[in-house]
Amino acid sequence: MPKPITIQDIKVILTQPGKSRLCVVKVITSEPGLYGLGCATFTQRIFAVATAIERHLKPFLLGRDVDRIEEIWNMSLVHGYWRNGPVLNNAISGVDQALWDIKGKRAGMSVCDLLGGKSREAAQVYVHADGRDKEEVLDNVRAFMGQGYRFIRVQLGGYGGQGSPMVKPRNAPPGAYFDPRDYCRRTLDMIAFVREQVGDEVELLHDIHERLAPIHALAFAKDVEPFKLFFLEDALAPEDIAWFRLIRGQCATPLAMGELFNNPQEWQLLIQERLIDFIRMHISQMGGITPARNVAIFAGQYGIRTAWHGPSDTSPVGHAANLQLDLWHPNFGVQEWYRPSELDYAIFPGLPVVQDGYLYPNDQPGLGIDIDEGLAAKYPCQDFVEQWTQTRLPDGGPARP
Repeated sequence: MPKPITIQDIKVILTQPGKSRLCVVKVITSEPGLYGLGCATFTQRIFAVATAIERHLKPFLLGRDVDRIEEIWNMSLVHGYWRNGPVLNNAISGVDQALWDIKGKRAGMSVCDLLGGKSREAAQVYVHADGRDKEEVLDNVRAFMGQGYRFIRVQLGGYGGQGSPMVKPRNAPPGAYFDPRDYCRRTLDMIAFVREQVGDEVELLHDIHERLAPIHALAFAKDVEPFKLFFLEDALAPEDIAWFRLIRGQCATPLAMGELFNNPQEWQLLIQERLIDFIRMHISQMGGITPARNVAIFAGQYGIRTAWHGPSDTSPVGHAANLQLDLWHPNFGVQEWYRPSELDYAIFPGLPVVQDGYLYPNDQPGLGIDIDEGLAAKYPCQDFVEQWTQTRLPDGGPARP
């Protein structure tokens, strides 16, 4: 019987080629030259994830058989006893994705082929069109349409419509202020305007980003229904998911949810009761490819499509993992795409490319992506305190991000 290939070392690579701090895990094996990459990016707590990997997961996993992905994932989850939190899930994801990458390289197959093969040749993607006013949003939508994109998320003034005039109390603390009621009025007007101008030839999406009280999110979902969104994203916070029953019962606006989810209890109810139309977890936040595969199969049984989270604070390795899942699963819906910079492509050879609104894989095995560690090291992660998640209501009270 051949000697198993084992985990010889686990390396954490932190880099920041853009605004987001990224965490990539490199699992080095006992087979010379064989390694895998995985995404463990929780950008707001990037150093906590790095420490969890280096001080806890690495000592636990050294010497283990790289083929035993299921066992490693499950034992890593319970080894810390408390589980399903974002730091540990991301740490586990980095290793999990890297092990899938290794398995694909050993087999000479893509991860998509390991999962069962392609259901499509490329994944349709959506991009973000923002603007200070509705005319600027429209201009950006038309620019993206000119580049071949057919799915476009429209936002006005960022999440929550920041920048609208408001009266704050004296000595109000600093923060990312927004007015929920003003956001609703102005955003509905913007969506109506864009839809009237571009017609039905493009799919429009919008992200509430959990900024509204549940009753106001319900009203917004009803008010936006005539404009035929492809989906309305994050109408509610994870703590309020029971309200999806009321939204579903009162309108036909397609709903997408999941990027903040860590625990299966958060997505199981929504899938089983068919309360949403798209499931869109952050793959590293939920623990990697292994749980994402399971959720995709589970959701598919209920006719719910995938739309994995794909912002700039998913590393390029994570985007490569998203694409492998997109190509494989029959119930894929659409993939969020952050439009990488030239520097991203230089640091991460093999990063997928978009043509005519479709994201295409390459012909390399595993995840099909690599990292130039020397170049990545020239862009170290910066120490700073996140500002955009310090959201506040007009009276200065804290709000969800």
